[in-house]
Amino acid sequence: MKEQLENIIRQVYRKEKRNLFTFLTGAGISYDSGIPTYRGTDGIWVKGTTFHKPEEFGTLAYFKQHPEEVLQYALFRKKMFESAEPNESHFLLSGIEDVLNDRFQLITQNIDHLHRRAGSRRIYEIHGNSREIKCSNGCREIIDLPEEITGKNRDEELTERDTELLTCRNCGHWMRPNILWFDEYYDEKTHKRFSALKAAKNSGILFIIGTSGATNLPFAIAETALKYGATLVDINTEDNHFTELIRNKKNKLIVRETSTEALRWIDEIIRNIKLQK
Repeated sequence: MKEQLENIIRQVYRKEKRNLFTFLTGAGISYDSGIPTYRGTDGIWVKGTTFHKPEEFGTLAYFKQHPEEVLQYALFRKKMFESAEPNESHFLLSGIEDVLNDRFQLITQNIDHLHRRAGSRRIYEIHGNSREIKCSNGCREIIDLPEEITGKNRDEELTERDTELLTCRNCGHWMRPNILWFDEYYDEKTHKRFSALKAAKNSGILFIIGTSGATNLPFAIAETALKYGATLVDINTEDNHFTELIRNKKNKLIVRETSTEALRWIDEIIRNIKLQK
């Protein structure tokens, strides 16, 4: 497996066009940092005696009916993200970026900020991020979440000051997390839709790490990369939607290892090629 991976990486490294090394990451890469998956059992939100699944409360429609509850959950997640630390996979990707420089692209579905905290810079956060807020009424300004607003425990309510800071200065409506909800569409401003697809088009290799392909833009990124000749490397611990896409393709490699183990291989291979050049 490692030898196959090395052969593919060497071929892409020698290419002059469509030679980007693109990494597409999902929740699986943050597992070792203690971040539960949004859709998993730990993603269920309990308010009072009512259990909400993400597909229910993670929508703009639900936010408009219960804004304080959704913001309370967002601040609960904020505290979780802040207490977590980047793991070895995050740092390996940052190191690979240092070697490849502008031939490196990272596309992540994660909103937890761990890639940036590990030092990655060339990032498309296609599901938004937890650092920013925007007006729920459509005012165009996106701002940083005020530092004065702290993360919450599960049973903590918003304070009066939180409410004040989470009110749009332009129109008086609630501010909301700058993330993609289930009843929303990908766009360029928040989700870098076109930029991510352009990166896929110019990729020589697309590493898919810790994501199953359950949402449409990541899957479209994989389809675009394939269409323009990239090799897809599916790095997950089990089969997924991407596996079905590439199973019968020639330019693919399926790796059933942890993200950390596979990234160690990739890091070693790329560094050796760089030294031999």
